[in-house]
This record gives sequence, structure tokens and C-alpha cells, in this order.
Amino acid sequence: MNQFDAIDSGEEVTSDDYTPEIEPQPTWCPGCGDYSVLKALKGAMSDLGRDPEEVLLVTGIGCSGKLNSYFDSYGFHAIHGRTLPLGRAAKMVNEDLEVVAAGGDGDGYGIGGNHFTHTARENHDMTYIVFNNEVFGLTKGQSSPTSPKGHTSKTQLKGVAKDPVRPMSLALSAGASFIARTAATNPKQAQEILVEAIEHDGFAHVDFLTQCPTWNKDGAQYVPYIDVQESDEYDFDVTDRREAAEMMHETEQALYDGKVLTGRYYVEEDRRTYQEEKQARDEMPESPVVGQYFDDEKEWERSYERLDRHT
Repeated sequence: MNQFDAIDSGEEVTSDDYTPEIEPQPTWCPGCGDYSVLKALKGAMSDLGRDPEEVLLVTGIGCSGKLNSYFDSYGFHAIHGRTLPLGRAAKMVNEDLEVVAAGGDGDGYGIGGNHFTHTARENHDMTYIVFNNEVFGLTKGQSSPTSPKGHTSKTQLKGVAKDPVRPMSLALSAGASFIARTAATNPKQAQEILVEAIEHDGFAHVDFLTQCPTWNKDGAQYVPYIDVQESDEYDFDVTDRREAAEMMHETEQALYDGKVLTGRYYVEEDRRTYQEEKQARDEMPESPVVGQYFDDEKEWERSYERLDRHT
């Protein structure tokens, strides 16, 4: 079987298909929100009917990076903060592959912050799940980019002196075409949002609030969530950038006031993906490059053979 045989096989897919045959014992702490991400992602793939052979999961460094060990698909465990460029490259050469990148708030908004901004700007067709527990959990609780101002830790004994990163607002200003926030305490909504994110054509950013019972016991991730789509208190158009920006600002401030708001915040359906932009400029083939690689009849054109187009 090559990598294309499994696509659209028509066979029913269940969550169990994403569980490794030899299931490793999770090393996440009891009560960790990461378990909910794993369950929601397996459920979303099942809802979408995607075979594990159609999926690539790229993870970074941190507790979130262990996701690959418990999720049976193609996988790549990247170095710190580098999930997005790896995922982008994989998607560029194989558009048939469903690419999901996952990392923590330190991995994604700190070390990989530059990649986050530019992947959103270019609107690559992939899904990015950020486990947001407001600390570096694997390395024992140092403050992260989303730690609230004043948060104390082993590295910030007198409290964080900086305002936190507002990830959804950052994603919107950078150019992401799908932005949502969900929470580990809301597994049903989490699975539904992941389905929509994965189905979306373009860069889908999901800020996934996950509680860290070991290093961030005071985080707001434990409090009951409010779904902004189901609450009568909130009324905004997810396709309107200005309304979405105002709602994101309120949501991100509310988190640090102890109020958890979740839901879909921005959806832009008609924007071209980066791949489509490149194809429109005749800089990418319509069919996956990785398929052409296995085509013995393919006559490859070297980049220097295109130089005359620019003279």
C-alpha cells in the first residue's frame, strides 16, 4: 500500500483506529487537560471519516508533544517551536494529507511565535491546536507567554511583569481564516470545533484551554465555560472581522478575570489558501508533488530552467 491507497477508502473509521495497537501508558499527570485534547481529536477524525493513513500529526516539545505517542497516524515530533514550518512543508507537497500541528502555549506562542504569525498570514491549509495552560508544564511550571501578569513561578518569584499574549487577537491580526477557543472541560464542543477546523480550507487556529493540575492550580481553566454561540448574552457575526476582534478582546480579558468564554470567533471561507495562491501563479502543480516524485515518466523542470521567465 502506498500513501494514497487509503484515501477515500469508504471504510468506517472509529476513534479506536487512532489508538496504537500497543497502547503506551500516558505520562500526563492525573487530571491533565491534555487527555481531553487527545479524545476530542480522535473523535473529530472519526466524525470526518478520515483514515489514520490520511493524517499527519506534527507535535512540538512539551507535555503536548506526547500527543503523537497516543495518536496512531503519520507523525513527526519536531524540535521546540517548529511544528508549523514542518506541517506547512508536508501540506505543500501532499495536499491530500490532512495536516494537524499541535503544541503548547510556550512552544507555539513563545518559541514558535514567529512561525505562528507567518503561517496565519500566509493562510496555509492546516489546523493548529495550541494547548493553553498558561505555563511551561514539562519543565516544571515556568511562566509562559500566556501566564497572567503577576503570576508567580520558579522563574518569576515576584510575579510576571509583562502583559500576556492574546493569541486569538494575534491570529486575527496576522491573517488566520478560522479562529476558535475551546476548553478541556467541554469535550463535546471541543470535538465539534476540531471537526470544523479540520474541514476548513485555510489556516485554522484553535486555542484549547487545558488545565495543569500540577503547576498551575490557580488557572481559570477549571471554572465552568460559557459558549458564546449558545449564550443569549453574546451576539456577534463570526464572518465580520471587526465584531470578531471586539469579541476576542472581551474573551481574552475575561479569562484573566476568571471567566471562561469559548466558541467560534472568526471564519473566513472565501480567502485563498497559500497553496491556491501559488498555483494561481503557476508556482505549484495542481496535483501533489509527492505523487509526481513516484512517477517514473515525470520530466522534472529544474528551477534554473525558469530563470528566463524573470529576465
